[in-house]
Amino acid sequence: MTINGVSTCTEAGTEKYEKFQTGIDRRKRTLVQYDYRHTDGELFSCVKPTLYECRTAQDKLLTAKEEKEVKR
Repeated sequence: MTINGVSTCTEAGTEKYEKFQTGIDRRKRTLVQYDYRHTDGELFSCVKPTLYECRTAQDKLLTAKEEKEVKR
């Protein structure tokens, strides 16, 4: 998902995600890295335990962004 630490999610309106494990032996946790490039070009990125939680965080951001634009 990244090249030299830069997100490969470059096309507006797209999302990319991947699961990875962190920890040692029994303490391993599976997490999801999630990138979403908004139609205005802004990148939203997060790491959460599930894809659902990532998309929920993205939805909250988009809702707040829409409310901000309506107030203008």
